[in-house]
Amino acid sequence: MDLTSLLIQAIGGAIGGAGGGKAVKPADLGPIGNILAGALGGAGGAIATGGGGILGSLLGTAANSGVDFGALAGQLVGGGLTGLIVQVVVGMIVNKLKG
Repeated sequence: MDLTSLLIQAIGGAIGGAGGGKAVKPADLGPIGNILAGALGGAGGAIATGGGGILGSLLGTAANSGVDFGALAGQLVGGGLTGLIVQVVVGMIVNKLKG
């Protein structure tokens, strides 16, 4: 796993987390909480899948050399989806525990 993949998926996760907090009101953690939960989810997804991302693997867009924009887009989208899911799950749990 390289740092670029990790950062791209964390950025995608932050965007997904921000969107998840706005789309699912009961899971909203506030702007900073949504972004942090999403970024951690996106980065966690990158670590769990070895940095390539599940979506990139399915599409066959692994970067061999140079800049592969298909791989970058796949990582961004994969991180965004993972970040959105993690943010919604964490937000629902945290807000449920708050009462």
